[in-house]
Amino acid sequence: MPVFGTPHFAECDVMLPRPSEGQNITADYATTGLTLGRHPLALLRERLTRRQMRRAEELWALDNDTRVTTAGLVICRQRPGSAGNVVFVTLEDETGQTNVVVWPYLAERQARELVKARLLAVQGSIQQEDGVLHLIASRLEDLSAWLGSLTTRSRDFC
Repeated sequence: MPVFGTPHFAECDVMLPRPSEGQNITADYATTGLTLGRHPLALLRERLTRRQMRRAEELWALDNDTRVTTAGLVICRQRPGSAGNVVFVTLEDETGQTNVVVWPYLAERQARELVKARLLAVQGSIQQEDGVLHLIASRLEDLSAWLGSLTTRSRDFC
């Protein structure tokens, strides 16, 4: 026979609202820089599709010189000294990564978008060779406002 009886506590039901999927993703990124849930762009895909922005995986089915627009989180920017001021940007969406080539004249003309964007839309043309795909940029658009309070970080070597 136990010395003390089983305690009973009167507790209220939790009255806090359950966080949305977007709030959970934002919290994950704020604490760890990634999420085990869906990719943030999956939540924006309908909006991106309305603007005719293709997924990274779709670009592989397109012929060279096809004009296309895509968007992704900026995960890396590079300007190697040996590349003559060409900037290479890696974008990521829910289906993969896109390698973007930004020629010096465009990098200069759209420096703000190139350097500041966390979510970058790129209009350009496909160049595929030997299993490598590049999008040669002709126009950049900063869509970072679409991310709301989501904080993302890129690795920049510029």
